[in-house]
Amino acid sequence: MKDIREQLRGMAKVYGVKLTERQAEQFQIYMEMLVEWNEKINLTSITDPDQVVEKHFLDSLTLLEACPPKEGARVADVGTGAGFPGLALKIARPDIALTLLDGVNKKLTFLGEVCQALGLEAERVHKRAEEAGRDRSMRENFDLVTGRAVAALNVLSEYCLPLVKMKGYFAAMKGPGAAAELAEAQRALEILGGGAIQCKQTELPTAGERNIIVVRKLGFTPKEYPRHGGTICKHPL
Repeated sequence: MKDIREQLRGMAKVYGVKLTERQAEQFQIYMEMLVEWNEKINLTSITDPDQVVEKHFLDSLTLLEACPPKEGARVADVGTGAGFPGLALKIARPDIALTLLDGVNKKLTFLGEVCQALGLEAERVHKRAEEAGRDRSMRENFDLVTGRAVAALNVLSEYCLPLVKMKGYFAAMKGPGAAAELAEAQRALEILGGGAIQCKQTELPTAGERNIIVVRKLGFTPKEYPRHGGTICKHPL
């Protein structure tokens, strides 16, 4: 398996993220486990080491520049899948208290094995996002909630904003179509308590434009949200 350690450290530095040798080693182990486990369960379509570095690791780490969590922040990664961006953030910022949320238990099992191998702790929650948003122990309890490649912004907002505490942040990681998604999601963001909104654009070396939509929560989410089951997708706000 290719050694990606120095390559990743160099690329991350360009985006304002300085990784230690130990952190680079953790990313190396993560990549090797991702490729190995992907042969058993469907985690990602991207397994080439160079693409894993850029499209998974580096893409995840851009969040640290766009919306850096405060020291010891409670961070939730909704629909985490193979752990992006959540586990990548945890490697770079081991001080955060991370919750990995996914409806597919096999993926959480994989993430548990990775955390053990890397010597990191993260809470793994096997729930759908709308279930988590109605759980009193999770609702409006996180400083930062993020989602990557999960759903359109008007849908993702209803999954994530109920989990964000007052004056916390929701960060949606998006590709080139972010402006159109943001326009369609204005009503949803307003209803769910979203306040100040920024769209922060960056460019990955070969994968191109990426956008992180950062929403500050300035109002409590009404108790009727998130709605149940498929209603969120079928009838977006």
